[in-house]
Formats: sequence, C-alpha cells, structure tokens
Amino acid sequence: MVEAVLIDLFSLPANLQNNVQGLLHNTLEAIEKCSSMHSPCVYVMCCQRQGSERKGEEEFLLPALRGFWSLKRGLEVVCAQTTAAALYTIKQRLDEKDLSIIKVILPTLRKDLMKVYIDHLFTAVYQFEFEDLQVVPDSESLQISEHQHEGQTLPSQDVALIQTEIQMYLESLPSLKGELTFLRSSLIPDDIFLHGFTTRTGGISYIPTLSSCNLFSSSKRRDPQVVVKENLRRLANAAGFNPEAFHRVKVDHANAVCIMGKTEPDNYDGIVTNQKGVTLAAPGADCIPVLFADPVRRACGAAHSGWKGTLLGVSMATVNAMVSEYGCNVKDILVVLGPSVGPCCYKLPHESAKEFHRIDPKCVRLFDSASPYIDIRRATRILLERGGILPENIQDDSITNQKQNITFCTACHPDKFYSHFRDGTNFGTQIGFISIKD
Repeated sequence: MVEAVLIDLFSLPANLQNNVQGLLHNTLEAIEKCSSMHSPCVYVMCCQRQGSERKGEEEFLLPALRGFWSLKRGLEVVCAQTTAAALYTIKQRLDEKDLSIIKVILPTLRKDLMKVYIDHLFTAVYQFEFEDLQVVPDSESLQISEHQHEGQTLPSQDVALIQTEIQMYLESLPSLKGELTFLRSSLIPDDIFLHGFTTRTGGISYIPTLSSCNLFSSSKRRDPQVVVKENLRRLANAAGFNPEAFHRVKVDHANAVCIMGKTEPDNYDGIVTNQKGVTLAAPGADCIPVLFADPVRRACGAAHSGWKGTLLGVSMATVNAMVSEYGCNVKDILVVLGPSVGPCCYKLPHESAKEFHRIDPKCVRLFDSASPYIDIRRATRILLERGGILPENIQDDSITNQKQNITFCTACHPDKFYSHFRDGTNFGTQIGFISIKD
C-alpha cells in the first residue's frame, strides 16, 4: 500500500505552465478518489524561482489545494530552487514519518531524470512506483496512467550534472550536533602518521540514530552513499587527508587482509599499506576499529574486529601482513583499540561466550548465565600479546588511567558514538583511520 505520493511540478513543459493550478487540482482529486480507505501523505514539489514576481509558489498553488479535506493533514507543498533541494527536503519528511513506499506522479519527460535523483538520494529501503502526468491537448484534462513508461537512459553528461547539483546542495548544508571532532592517540607518533577515531558530530546525517557524521551506507539503512561521501569530505578537510585516496575495509566479520597495491579480495576486515598519502579505515559501531603503526618501517594498517573477527584473529592477521609484506618487526608495531562496546554492556549467547572463556576466563562475566557479558577488547589484547606485540605498545584506555581516552564504550555514550547494540538496525557508524604522511 502506498504510504506517500509525490507530485512533481518542478519543471513542467511550457504548454502546461499556465494550467498548473488545474493540473494540481485534478491530480489531488484523482488521489482522493483512489484513497478512500487510506489517505497517504502527499507532497507537491515545485520550483521556487529566483526573482519570481509571485509571493511564493506555495501561495500561488493555494486555490488548487482548497477542498481536499481528506488529504489536508498529510498535504505539503515543498518549493526549492533545485530538484535536489526539494527532493532531499521531502526525503526528510518521509524519514520523520518512517515512510518507505512512495508513488511519484510526474510528466513523462521527467521520469528518467527523477530516477537518477532517486538513485542517488535514496537507498533500497525505499520503494518507488511511477505514474505519468499526461494532458490531452484538446481539453487539457488530466490523465494518470498506470502504464510504466520505459524511458531512454540519460546521457552521461546529464547524469554528471545531476551528481554535481546534489553534491553542491549537500555541501551547502550546515553541520549538525556541533563541530566535527575526532580522537587521536598519544601512542602513534604524529610526525609520521595521520590518524584518528571519529565521533558522531559535525556531519549532515539527520536521522536520529544516524545523526550526524555517519560514515557508512547500506542498502538496509536510510542514509544514502552521497550523504556519507559528504560526511567523509568534511572529515577529510578537518583531518587533512585526501578523500580520493581513502580505502575502507569491506567488512566480512572474518580475518582476511587486503595488501594495498595487490589484488583486492572481495571482502576483508584488515588492510595494510606502506604507501604515503593513502588513508586506511575500519568502521565500528560496537565492533573495534583497530589501528596499527610501525614508525620504524613506516607502514600502517586498520582492522575491523567484531566478536567473530576477534575469535578468528583478525588483528594478528593484520600484524602478520605488515611483517610479511613490509619487513616489520612485530615488537615495533603499535596498536590502538578504538571506541567499541565494553564488557559493561556487551552480551553474547552462552555458546559464543565459551570461545572467549577459552581465551581467558576473565574475558567473560556471569559465565553461567544464558547471555554472559563479553570483553572483546581483553580478548584482542591477549591474542596480540601472544602474537608478540609488546603490552606497552597496545593502547586500550579501558584498562589505563590515561588522560586522553580513546577506548570509550560506544553503547554508554550516545552523545559521542553510534552503537548497533543500543540503536538497532538503522544504526550509524564511526571509523578509525590512519595514513603515512608525505
């Protein structure tokens, strides 16, 4: 069942401009007749032209809006100077109401264009269907056609123009929830490496559980890739790295490691390089973003270590890749554990907890319960030390009294960090990042 209707009057053909009120009236009338059992939210999208003599497009359309009482509560006119701005505003309205099934009524010539905007600004969470807004030349009366028009693919230059329009609009948006901030470790020498762990402030993501500097897009979440890209651009500007030379692990919750410059695996949770100016990153939203730095051989790495990856030894797999590829001495490698869910909050089923108990009984609290508390950080430290990493070369602030705290519990700090454990399926993601300075 359609939850929302979008009427696109943004760029009507010239022969329809003078009849826009009639078009809207007839369209709303058709919606009202088809919606006797369910009144969807209706959004009318139109262009707010600069220097227009009208007091406002919305006021101009008011006569056509009168009388539709069944739609009144869910009827809104959205005016903007660009399609990107109007459509993104409507997306925010949809997200506020948690709506996902949208019917778009628009001129046939706008359909292929609109699909490109939708592909960029929405994810697979949303379902769209299209209806043609057609006018019979003799009577100029409205017809809504259920027939799905198969349009031609837009020229690449038109797609590029749309991408630029979207990018410019997103860049113009103010940062939310304060300035962009990230945490640095005192263990990693800043004269050789650029690094940090992000927090959730300073981006443009507006959905509460994703707000505001979400750095991961998924087909199961509502933040599109273009928004994540803009958040990353702002992070890159603040931190001083090149977003075009940015490589994030392709999470598989396992222990594969990608060697920069060699064939890239389909999925991997660790990544290493000795190339200057290349930024590596690992996500975390309870899982540990782990950073590795060897100031002697000037190599670095990043790993995503959830409970599965921890048990599979992803951190030592990343260390071993640095040793085998770049000749690193394991005793020179520095390791920093980033913000992640702590043993204060994290639980696993008893069968999974047994695996951590085998590593060290102190990794598990309330072992005899159905869902014991798990310390994935302690397990990570133990496996690293068994692999030859010096204890003093591992930073895990949850066991020290250092003033600069890096290893916060993500679940305990909703103002600073995202947490899958706390926020559910539509959660945001922070990252740990590192690069070798030029």
